[in-house]
This record gives sequence, structure tokens and C-alpha cells, in this order.
Amino acid sequence: MKELEVKFYIGEISKIGKKLIDLGAELVLERTHEYNLRFDTPEGSLSEAMSMLRLRRDIGNHLTFKGPTTTLGGVLARKEVEFDVSDFELARKFVESLGFTKKFIYEKYRTTYDLRNHKVTLDEMPYGNFIEIEGPEAETIKECADDLELNWDERLPETYVSIFQRIKDLENLKIKDLTFANFQNLEVRLARIGIQSAIGPS
Repeated sequence: MKELEVKFYIGEISKIGKKLIDLGAELVLERTHEYNLRFDTPEGSLSEAMSMLRLRRDIGNHLTFKGPTTTLGGVLARKEVEFDVSDFELARKFVESLGFTKKFIYEKYRTTYDLRNHKVTLDEMPYGNFIEIEGPEAETIKECADDLELNWDERLPETYVSIFQRIKDLENLKIKDLTFANFQNLEVRLARIGIQSAIGPS
């Protein structure tokens, strides 16, 4: 019921994938497209409470609630309730029938590994590539990050959505959805919002 994770910007994705295999990580799910709908009340009460309601489609369909984010031992911690649903459109109608409305769409490509019982995902976002490490304890998450030679000081205490909002604010973008189509002709330099690669020069 509680999610503990840390996120890093990594720039190039192939080197970290090879490093995972060298460390004995198991490929759990090959590169998969994710399509997400994020919901809120018309008044935005979930966002105001720093919470989130999401319907995701990848190789299945999943409905997720996440509570406010806190920091525990240098990693992000938040309550998470997630379960599978059989029908994406029916689940969407169900959520909307409860009074929630779709606020925006976001998508990514995700490759998932298991490293010593830690879920490690390589995420290709429309604005850059990232790695997330999720595990049972902050200490073991940091151990995985150290083994992957990630700069712990460059971990990101925010969500992909909040990064998107900061990019929009900086670049004065009028786009609503975090999709690859919307970023197709945009050059995004994350350093402009203070995000640096956690992988040092080889």
C-alpha cells in the first residue's frame, strides 16, 4: 500500500540497460507503450490534496490512486492503491460516473527489470529518458542506485507530471497533454530547469 521509489534523469538509455544486465537484473517486461488518463474533480480537489487518480493502459489496464508524496530516507514515499480492470473504456466511464473528469493524457515507453527484488524501470518520456527504482526500503534502493553508478545527489523529488508543468511554464507551451506527438518538434533541455543526468561521462 506504500510506494517507495527514486527517480533519475539518465539521458542515454542503452548504457544503463546493459549495466542492469551485467548486474544480473532480470528483464520482466520488454519496452511497452503506456497510455495514461489522469482524472480529477471539476474543482481540482485531488491535485489540491497532492493526490492522483489514473487509468493506465499498457499490456493490461490498471486503475491507480496515489496519495501525497513525502520523503523517507531520501526516496519518495506515498500511499498507492492499484488494481487491474478488464475493460479500459468501461473503467473510464465508471470513474467519470463518480464525478471525476479527465484532466489530461500522458504517455511513455517503459522497460521493466527486477534487480534483487527491486522494480527498476527505464522510462522514455516525450521530454527525456529516466530510470526509477522502487523497493521495500530506502537503504536498499540507494544500494541499487550505487551499483548502477547513479549520482545519488541528482535524484528527482518530483513526478513526471510536475516536470512537464515546469517545462510548460519555462517554455510558455500551450500544449495540454504530455504526448510524443506534442513534443515531436520541440527541443527540450532539461538543464534549463535544473535537471542534470545522473550518469557521469564515461
